[in-house]
Amino acid sequence: MADDLVLENVTKRFGAMVAVDDLSVTVPQGSFFALLGASGCGKTTTLRMVAGLEEPTAGTIRLGDKDITHLRPYRRPVNTVFQSYALFPHLNIEDNIAFGPRQRGERDVAKKVADMLELVQLPAFGKRKPAQLSGGQQQRIALARALVNEPQVLLLDEPLGALDLKLRRQMQIELKRIQTEVGITFLHVTHDQDEAMWMADTVAVMNHGRIEQLGAPSEIYEFPASPFVANFLGQSNLFAAEVSGTSDGDIHLAAYGERFAAPVARAHSADGRVWLGVRPEKVRLAMPGEEVPAAHNRVRGVLTDTCYAGVSTEYLLKTPWGQEMSVFSANAAAGEPLAPGTEVVAHWYPPHSFVLDRPAGEGDEATQYSADPLGVAP
Repeated sequence: MADDLVLENVTKRFGAMVAVDDLSVTVPQGSFFALLGASGCGKTTTLRMVAGLEEPTAGTIRLGDKDITHLRPYRRPVNTVFQSYALFPHLNIEDNIAFGPRQRGERDVAKKVADMLELVQLPAFGKRKPAQLSGGQQQRIALARALVNEPQVLLLDEPLGALDLKLRRQMQIELKRIQTEVGITFLHVTHDQDEAMWMADTVAVMNHGRIEQLGAPSEIYEFPASPFVANFLGQSNLFAAEVSGTSDGDIHLAAYGERFAAPVARAHSADGRVWLGVRPEKVRLAMPGEEVPAAHNRVRGVLTDTCYAGVSTEYLLKTPWGQEMSVFSANAAAGEPLAPGTEVVAHWYPPHSFVLDRPAGEGDEATQYSADPLGVAP
């Protein structure tokens, strides 16, 4: 579209360190787009280059047909909402929101301020000072102060990071509602995988200054393109395997003396060395002797630990080859979790598997990609 945000071959170096490495991405006009990654992956540097707060070492940044690579920040049709809110403490809420339009000499500022307060559902708070508002309310006012300037792109730099879990979820709902209502492009930087999946139309997972995978949240989660993505966006069990053949739309794999299957359509690599992956919530547990569907992939093992998390219980299972496997079991019925030391069979439907390339330099252990046991990747 005419006002897409386009980064072409953008690189940013700080001395010998490459923070952003030849990045090319298009953010469609009117989308809610998330840059997701761990600290130091280059996502905030990318946002700062779009805002004009950092100068690219190479590459171009365009908004529609306009090259904004070297424009001063105040000349760009973008605004930024920061984690710290950055409200003026000596001004009341109405004056905070009105600051930008008044600086530009706009008329009828009071009407625009009232509209913004209605948008963020705080119409009665205009006369208060920022210190009289909660963290979530201050974040809504920071959002209103940015939106009143009618930017083409709103940049969100970890805007919910300072809020507690319950308030953060409420603000995620509010941000998505507001983005849908105003219809402008939101470019959101976060390290929180749940936040990115909850709000964004499109997620770009960044690693070492590059985008590892880009797509709809469900697409990336269900069919990750690399071991890094498989364990940064959620958790995955990855087994080193070799492709032994294909038939009837399935890939047949050998791993640790066992046989497995996965659909060809769920494979990024269909021969040689691969990783066989499955999400923990796709796996079921059976006691030895219980019936398991004949077509299911299966792994025997012994439970080593459990973690009760309310909606589910996470089990750690030690496989015969010594690898730990994670299984999430929904707490749909009353009863005590299975105890450590219990022998079980973990099994799953082959179409729930995915297959990734395993280059020659990667060994047979997937531990370098595993999330912390009984934890969530940061």
